[in-house]
Amino acid sequence: MLPTTSVNSRNQGNGALSPRDAARHTAGAKRYKYLRRLFHFRQMDFEFALWQMLYLFTSPQRVYRNFHYRKQTKDQWARDDPAFLVLLSIWLCVSTVGFGFVLDMGFFETIKLLLWVVFIDCVGVGLLIATLMWFISNKYLVKQQNRDYDVEWGYAFDVHLNAFYPLLVILHFIQLFFINYVIISDSVIGYFVGNTLWLIAIGYYIYVTFLGYSALPFLKNTAILLYPFALLIMLYLISLACGWNFTKMLCSFYKYRVK
Repeated sequence: MLPTTSVNSRNQGNGALSPRDAARHTAGAKRYKYLRRLFHFRQMDFEFALWQMLYLFTSPQRVYRNFHYRKQTKDQWARDDPAFLVLLSIWLCVSTVGFGFVLDMGFFETIKLLLWVVFIDCVGVGLLIATLMWFISNKYLVKQQNRDYDVEWGYAFDVHLNAFYPLLVILHFIQLFFINYVIISDSVIGYFVGNTLWLIAIGYYIYVTFLGYSALPFLKNTAILLYPFALLIMLYLISLACGWNFTKMLCSFYKYRVK
């Protein structure tokens, strides 16, 4: 049986929050609670966050099923526990250091790369994508009969983090074992392996993003979020035909940025 919200938080069972409860459920109140818990590690559920990271690879639908439970018990879709963000940040730091080691970067160059990956690749791009998806979903995907519902911006950012994690593992960890000896070589097998990893990573990002928005019962036509797959496969085939090596281009870009 799924958890349900307490009837005490509702007024006479009509689904309306009392003024006191409504104040607790404002975006500002949720943000304050989330940021406050960010500095209290003992209050974070790291075991559950690790469970989510595991199932984002094996069964991402189960992760979004938990978002349903949170909505029913805490009346919000977005995470209220920053444990996932903390673990993702640690993983991002470790994998980026490994990336710097593989590319033979010095200490300060690796620090510059880490700052770039954290604040540009993850946070900056994440804020942009989350805001764009938040606007698009609320503007065009919300069902007409459910106009009282909207996609929380925090949930949109959570969807980005969920989708970013598999991409990070594939491109910043698994790929490291093949860069120097296979991928950045000028052989056909080099750009085939590298570009295939990019195909899988971005494909994961698109699919997990689609699952995130299709899990919201008040959205419609979420299948359009899978349309970028067609463009992705087209670019992949063109890259193989033209001999483009996406990983080699990324490595050159990173080295240029840290100079």
